[in-house]
Amino acid sequence: MTTVPYVSESWASLWEALADAQPDQIAVVLGDQEIRWSELDDHAARLSSVFAEHGVKQGSRVAQLLYNDAAYLESVYALFKLRATPVNVNYRYLVNEVAYILNNSEAEVLLYHASLADRVEGLKELVPSLRSLIRVDDLDGREPLPSGHIDYATAISSAPLASRIERSGEDLLFLYTGGTTGMPKGVMWRHVDLFGALASSGYQALGLPLPTTSDEVGRVARQLNAEGKSPTNLCAPPLMHGVALFLAMSSFVLGGKVVLLKSRKFDPAELVALTEKYRVNQISLVGDAFAKPINRHLEALEASGAKLPDLTSVARITSSGATLSGDQKLILRRFMPNATMIDMLGASEGGPFGIDMTTPDKDPLATAVFVAPPNVVTFDDQTWEIIPRGSGKVGVLGASGAIPQGYFKDPEKSASTFRTVDGVRYTVPGDYALIDADGTMHLLGRGSVCINTGGEKVYPEEVEVVARAVAGIADCTVVGVPDDRFGNAVVAIVSRSVGSSITDAELVAEMRKSLAAYKCPKHVVFVDAVYRSPSGKADYKISRETAMAALGLA
Repeated sequence: MTTVPYVSESWASLWEALADAQPDQIAVVLGDQEIRWSELDDHAARLSSVFAEHGVKQGSRVAQLLYNDAAYLESVYALFKLRATPVNVNYRYLVNEVAYILNNSEAEVLLYHASLADRVEGLKELVPSLRSLIRVDDLDGREPLPSGHIDYATAISSAPLASRIERSGEDLLFLYTGGTTGMPKGVMWRHVDLFGALASSGYQALGLPLPTTSDEVGRVARQLNAEGKSPTNLCAPPLMHGVALFLAMSSFVLGGKVVLLKSRKFDPAELVALTEKYRVNQISLVGDAFAKPINRHLEALEASGAKLPDLTSVARITSSGATLSGDQKLILRRFMPNATMIDMLGASEGGPFGIDMTTPDKDPLATAVFVAPPNVVTFDDQTWEIIPRGSGKVGVLGASGAIPQGYFKDPEKSASTFRTVDGVRYTVPGDYALIDADGTMHLLGRGSVCINTGGEKVYPEEVEVVARAVAGIADCTVVGVPDDRFGNAVVAIVSRSVGSSITDAELVAEMRKSLAAYKCPKHVVFVDAVYRSPSGKADYKISRETAMAALGLA
């Protein structure tokens, strides 16, 4: 068992302590549905019995092909109770992609929504480890239950409550990355490391000592609730992405409630309505992909003369996983004047690597500029020596502290991403940056999508930030495609703002005012909408396919 200065237990034991300490407290709001801790614990305990009946035990992997739903959190909780491992699956994946995740994780059971049944057909033949499929009916019984499948609601209603057992902080959660530059990889997080990464900063921000037992977690949560200090956290991205699930977990232990969107396509009007109704004090989103629709919705309301919603309860807006532009922060602040905006550079593999905190009376830093915490360094990617801050040398970012164990069944990639340097273990997902002497960090982007053009390195994120700041541009991703002269050419895949007719020449001319010529796109491909994952992250694999097809290189 790892020795740490905080509680080292399974998250199931922590959630059980919360359910015991505040059974009538709302744990989750899902659209118009409110779920209390007593109900969440009851359903999870019954689902544990269902899982156990179908062979799930300590170390078993169970996959979730689910939209936002009570069943998502209930199944995570139930698996934690059994010391089994949840496996997230992107609901946009098709059959072969789902099969890849299930085979790679060696999943034994799959939970899926009835409306995603086409992604499940033939899976048992494709996935030898898969024994059971449990269907969550979101079609009101309009589709018959396939032979051999288990109905979620029926199974829970007749199952006994599972007994509580002794567990360990060494138990695992798998978080599959999006596979934007290759096949998805399963990041293995121990429960104890998740507590250190997700929860410890919350206690410290409130001036509280770190809890050392699950009972203490429950007691502190009840106390924070009674004092009105608990978060009400609206998570905009779906639970199947780590940012939403992890933020929910960090809110729970502080006695908070989590508000989730029911719509299956991001609806800024739903977010605004729920924020006002539940007096949400923290909104968690993923960069401009969420901020821009929210701002457009609020600006449209303002322009129409309609009564603006009261969003003064919002004290924090946190963003991670994609760029949150400075101009979007300023618009958000206009409608949520009490909000401190916390822009974090993180990854499925750990972090944060950088933080930009914009208070109501402070203007944001430049886009893609952060402050590097003390545990963050840059490495020379050839010698793996730490680069001194202020040296002016670009390096690959690394962060020490509570980090994952590695990638499941990929020791080679694990060794390259999770490195021990001078006796300290770091997570090094591959982002490049420059850190000044005062800790100011200038993010350049992910090295795995770095474009080598004519011997010069171009980091897509640096170019994207400049392109998105040009008037008339709604969104942009940047990739490299083969080029006879330069080896690779920089290509921008761009969507215009409504009413914009900006041309490729005009875009490039504006960008050349801020970037060296070799960094500016040689080709611009206009699309109706830049493809992003449901979490708002850029998908460079699809972007490159789009560019190749448009340029006749496919």
